[in-house]
Amino acid sequence: MKRPIIMSMLAGATLVASTLLGAGPAHSAQAPAPSTRTPALAPAPQPADVPAEFGTDWHDPVAAAPPVTKPAGTSCEVTLAEARFRDFTPYKGTYTPPGGCGERWSKVVLRLDGKVKGRQYDRLGYVHVGGVEIFRTSTPQPSPDGIEWSVEKDVTRYSDTFRAGHEVEMLIGNVVDDTYTGVIDVRVTLTFYAGRQVAAPDRVLTLDGTSLTTPRNSERIIAEVYATGSGGGCEEYWYLTVPAAAPYSCQSDNGPYREVQIKVDGQLAGIAAPFPTVWTGGWSNPFLWYVVPGPRAFDIKPIEYDLTPFAGILNDGRPHRVEVSVVGVPEGQSGWSTPVNVLVWQDAKSAHVGGKLTTHKAGDLADSSTYTPGSEHRLDTEGGHRLTVAGHVDTSHGRVTTTVSRTLTNTSTHRWTDGENVDALDAAWTDDETVTVDGRGRGGTHTTRTERTYTMDGTTTLGAADRLRTVLTLGDRATVAESRGGRRTAWSRLDDTYTGDATYTANVPRDQRHAVGTTSERYRIHGSAGCYDRSLATVQGVLTEERRGC
Repeated sequence: MKRPIIMSMLAGATLVASTLLGAGPAHSAQAPAPSTRTPALAPAPQPADVPAEFGTDWHDPVAAAPPVTKPAGTSCEVTLAEARFRDFTPYKGTYTPPGGCGERWSKVVLRLDGKVKGRQYDRLGYVHVGGVEIFRTSTPQPSPDGIEWSVEKDVTRYSDTFRAGHEVEMLIGNVVDDTYTGVIDVRVTLTFYAGRQVAAPDRVLTLDGTSLTTPRNSERIIAEVYATGSGGGCEEYWYLTVPAAAPYSCQSDNGPYREVQIKVDGQLAGIAAPFPTVWTGGWSNPFLWYVVPGPRAFDIKPIEYDLTPFAGILNDGRPHRVEVSVVGVPEGQSGWSTPVNVLVWQDAKSAHVGGKLTTHKAGDLADSSTYTPGSEHRLDTEGGHRLTVAGHVDTSHGRVTTTVSRTLTNTSTHRWTDGENVDALDAAWTDDETVTVDGRGRGGTHTTRTERTYTMDGTTTLGAADRLRTVLTLGDRATVAESRGGRRTAWSRLDDTYTGDATYTANVPRDQRHAVGTTSERYRIHGSAGCYDRSLATVQGVLTEERRGC
C-alpha cells in the first residue's frame, strides 16, 4: 500500500490554503493564571464500560489544556456567527459592540460550539472581524451518531477592533456529498467582562496587501502570523517531505526544514519555527484523535514577532512593505496560509515617536538533509538560523531600546521502507527568543526569555491483513522567565504531552475496520503564578481517566 501516512487514508485538514484569505474544550491563546488548588480525581468509567473495539459513537472531543479564566461581575454576550458549513461559502454577518458593559473590558472571551455527525474529514476554519483574524481552528472528525465540541480563546488583545461595528466573515471549508455527509454546525460568541481594561494594544491593524502604515506615535509593535501548512497536499505534512533524490511520495527541494520569516521593506525582521500541528486526520489514523486532539489543533496560536526595533522606520507616516514567507516550500507550490495582524501600543503624549534601527545581524541559514538508501531508507535533517535586531524609539518618557534575539534549530530522522508500509519520524524543533527592553521610566532593564521545544516521535506500519498501526508521541514545551534589573520577577514552565497507539484494518468499509486504540494527554504548567495539571486517557473512544491536581 503506497503512502499510508501522507495521502491514502485521510487527506487531513482539506481547506485549500488559497481559500484562507487572511486565514472538546480547548485552551486559550494566552495561558491563564494557573490555579493553586488541587481538584479531586474525577470519576472514571469502569473497565466493563470499555468496548472491545470502536463502535459507532464515542466520547465528545476533550483536551487537557486549561479553560479560559473568567472574571466575576457584569458580562455581555454577542453572537458573532451561526452557520452550517457544507461547502466553501463563507458566512457573512455584522458585529455590533455590546451594550451594558462599557467600552473597556477586563477580558473578552471567544467561544465556539460545534456539532457534526456522519462521515467527514477534518477541516480548517477562521473568524475575521473587520478583516482582523481573531481565531483559527480545525475540526474533529465525527462519529456516525454525532459529536459536539467547544473551544474557548482569550481575545482581549483585539479589544480595539471590538469597540466599533464591523463586518464578520467565518469559513470552515467543507465538502458534503454521498460519501462525506457531515455538515459542520457552529455558533461563535464573544463574552465581554466589564471592568478595568488590561494592557491591550491601542490599535489592531491588518495589511493592505503587503502594505502597512502605523500610527506615527507607535512605541511598541508586535506582528502575529497565523501560519498553517494545510490544503490536503504535502505541505500539510511538511515535516515528512524529502529531497527529490529520495524515493518518497512527498518531495520538496531540500527536505523538511521550514521557517516562517517576516520582512520589513525587504529586510529580514523576524524568524520562527512553525508549530508541527497534527490535524485530526493526521498520520493516516483518525482513531488517534477522535476524543483527544493533538496539541493546538482546535486553537491555532499565532507566531509572534516583536517589530519594535523597526518602529523608527515604520513611524514615518508612509506605507511600508511587510511580507511573510515560509522557507523550504517548493517554488510555485501552495499549501501555507500566513495572515498577519499588527498590534500597536502608542505614546499618548507624543504626536511622533522617532527612532532608529541600530543592529541587524542575521546568521547563515543552515538547511541540510542527508539521504541514505537501503532496505530502510533514511533522511537525516539539520537546520537552523539566528537573528538579532535592535533599535530605539524616543518617547515622551525617554529613549527606549529594544533588542530581539532569536535562535532556531531543527533535527529529524525520517525512516521508511519501499511502498512506505513502514514510515517513521523522530523530530525536534527549538525556538529560543530573548527580548530586552532598556530605557528611562521603565524601572530598569526588562528581559523576557522564552525557550520553546516541539517534538514528534511516531511510526505508522501497514502489516498483515492490511492492519495499519500508528504509535505517536507529541510534545509542546515552553519555559518563560522574566527579569528586571537582573532579578527574576516571573517564570513559568509548560509541558503538554500527547501519546497514542491505534490500529485498524485499512481499505475496507468503515464498519469493518475493527479499530482499537489508546490515547492520553497530560498538560502541566507551573511557575510563579501557580500550577495547573490535568491528565486524560481513553480506550476505544471511552474516556477512562480525567485527573486534575498539582
